[in-house]
Amino acid sequence: MNRQLTFITLVFFLTASAWASEPAVYTGLLSNTGAGGYDTVSYFETGKPAKGSREYTTEHLGVTWRFASAENLTRFEANPERYLPAYGGYCAWAVAQGYLAKGDPQHWAIRDGRLYLNYNESVQDRWLKDTEGFIRQADANWPKILE
Repeated sequence: MNRQLTFITLVFFLTASAWASEPAVYTGLLSNTGAGGYDTVSYFETGKPAKGSREYTTEHLGVTWRFASAENLTRFEANPERYLPAYGGYCAWAVAQGYLAKGDPQHWAIRDGRLYLNYNESVQDRWLKDTEGFIRQADANWPKILE
């Protein structure tokens, strides 16, 4: 009887999670860290990604964000919306296509003050061919995608 109850409980949780909507911020399967642990402020301040440190962290939108320095942590806490990746850090090109895929912090671009992540280099190459068009499509798709 105990095995049967355990099996039923396991099936319930697995199927319930399949029906649940995706989280608004991409963190990976076994993580609760945004942007793959990269310091989102660093993209804007130095023009390149920097790995965040466990020493400089904050919680925002139910996600842990890491930073390379106390200064970057302070900047983020003062205005998190400025530094959050667009579409919760999901791949910007995928969102433009109407679905979700992981965003890779090594494949990024900043357009009009927003940080965009892409799945990989080849996807980013496609995205860069019509960035403005894909941003328009992604902006239109984003509210519907997480429903």
